Amino acid sequence: MKKLPPSIFNDVIGPVMRGSSSSHVAGASRIATLVRQSLGNDVARVLVEFDVNGSLAETHKGHGTDMGFVSGIMGIDMTDPAMLDAERLARGAGIDVEFRVLDYGAEHPNHFRIEAAGKNGNSRRWEALSVGGGMIEMIKFDGFDVRIEGDFYEFLITLITSNTPDAPNTADELIDAVKKICPQPDFINVEHLPDKTLMALKFASKPDSSVLKALLALSGVSDVVCLEPILPTHSSASCAVPFRTPEQLEALAKTEPRPMWEFAAQYEAARGNTTQDDVFEKMRAILDITERAIAEGLRGTEYRDRILGPQAFKIDESAKQGKLVPCETLNTTIKFITALMEVKSAMGVIVAAPTAGACGCLPGTILGVGKTLGLSQDECVKGILAAGIVGVFIAELATFAAEVAGCQVECGAGSGMAAAGITQMMGGSVEQCLDAASIALQNITGLACDPVANRVEVPCLGKNIMGGANALASANMALAGYDKVIPLEQTIIAMYDIGVSLPKELRCTFGGLGKTKASLEIRERLEKGL
Repeated sequence: MKKLPPSIFNDVIGPVMRGSSSSHVAGASRIATLVRQSLGNDVARVLVEFDVNGSLAETHKGHGTDMGFVSGIMGIDMTDPAMLDAERLARGAGIDVEFRVLDYGAEHPNHFRIEAAGKNGNSRRWEALSVGGGMIEMIKFDGFDVRIEGDFYEFLITLITSNTPDAPNTADELIDAVKKICPQPDFINVEHLPDKTLMALKFASKPDSSVLKALLALSGVSDVVCLEPILPTHSSASCAVPFRTPEQLEALAKTEPRPMWEFAAQYEAARGNTTQDDVFEKMRAILDITERAIAEGLRGTEYRDRILGPQAFKIDESAKQGKLVPCETLNTTIKFITALMEVKSAMGVIVAAPTAGACGCLPGTILGVGKTLGLSQDECVKGILAAGIVGVFIAELATFAAEVAGCQVECGAGSGMAAAGITQMMGGSVEQCLDAASIALQNITGLACDPVANRVEVPCLGKNIMGGANALASANMALAGYDKVIPLEQTIIAMYDIGVSLPKELRCTFGGLGKTKASLEIRERLEKGL
């Protein structure tokens, strides 16, 4: 299967969720959802293993992986407050979920090894990756190599191909028979083991139920697993986007002069086989969720397992007393980012943009600028769309997983995206939007991810706010005509190269500020519930 272009709503702006980390909570929930589907939504027990040398071994409890995974097994939506109680609900339903840390040589820091059994006796073995921003890859199914990301309807058809009385047909005959039954799939892959074969078929639309019945009745087919999409934007083999690189976008803008947000809407409409108006309204709905979260954060939030208490209100209080450096746009941005981060830390509903750990920087900055300049919601939507297409380039050329490349691809990426969004809101050209993003990303290369006390709060709040301030400065530099020197594509590639060169202790595990005496003391206090 060819690699499809990233989607703004799948890879960049989203998911809508509760929890501190999109890689850990949302990614785990989505992986578990597919595991549950593979057992016909009837789960009895699950064993989840993490490699001792990966990020999840250290962070799966503090970052909410356990909660996210059990929520997915239970079929609890990521915005449902019941997810906070998912583990107790699972025990009450007689579902046993166990997490273990072993040394099994996983190459990816967010690797899941899963054995799951259903109440009807069925069992499945999966391996999966959480690759950043809530995106996942299911990479093994019952020993077969697969590639499932949750954007297609999938049929996993196990064929008995050994020379036994139970398998009278040859592998080729069985494959031909399956192809005659199934409608034309978007993609088809065949994997072989010594005694069986797996046909993995991807469909853009859901096959009729009669197809499943016909497959199960076919001699030689031992099992059929049906998986439904879990991502908001579904995919198809016919997907053809107007551009895939910053250079291609900039060249297109010279022949078709339009603002950045229109190119973003055009791209996502092509990617999701929808209309540009639909894309705009979907982004408006995301902005509505973000605005509600800011209002909730400004009212004040409480949560027991948390380092920082409510602080967003302090900006207005201190400004009224004349204690702050006068800068209404920056101070409003600080306030909004803080409010969003506090809602995230209190397990309220936020939008990962591009991740939960960086959920404040981009939307808080866009809405902070919009508020102080008196811009309409439509103008803010346009800013988020322009930011989203920069995120597409980051998803294409790098990653949003701090476990892979440090905080520069979370808060740093949010800062680069926000710089482009602000430039759009100020009437900047496509070239200026891309330059602003490049300048902002150049300013954050090497940014470590070193959460204190295994919680996504400190220094995450400050890094989100720093990202907002960097975005404002970078946008003004681009609008003023400063030379970005390094084009955006080269900057993203360099940022990724720097990130993967960081030691693993500085990529969302347990280094830097996370291993200070104060951090260890806070962690001990939180784990004791004090």
